[in-house]
Amino acid sequence: MSPKKENANLKRVIVDFKKLTPEVLKLLVEAYPDGYDDRNIISFKNANGERIEAVEVLTEDTKYLVKISAKLEYTMENYDEDDYEDFEDNDPEAVVEPAPEDMADDEDDE
Repeated sequence: MSPKKENANLKRVIVDFKKLTPEVLKLLVEAYPDGYDDRNIISFKNANGERIEAVEVLTEDTKYLVKISAKLEYTMENYDEDDYEDFEDNDPEAVVEPAPEDMADDEDDE
């Protein structure tokens, strides 16, 4: 069976940074250990006709399309599994938005 047919029955979930959970963040870091690039980005239009860019991660029953953003890139680059050990895997409160000054500091390092 082709991968496309196998994935056809998966539940599809679009995930914004605000809804990102430790489980999905971990899947992203494992799927894209060196970060994602243009080949990994999927573009589509949402119900409002807005263009969305996302990266895909799969579980047994779900295809997650995680909207890409500077916050997502920063959080993936600075991922530490220990930061999330006190949270449930599906807790969207666990992944906190990076402070703008932290993201600016990170850009200064490049």
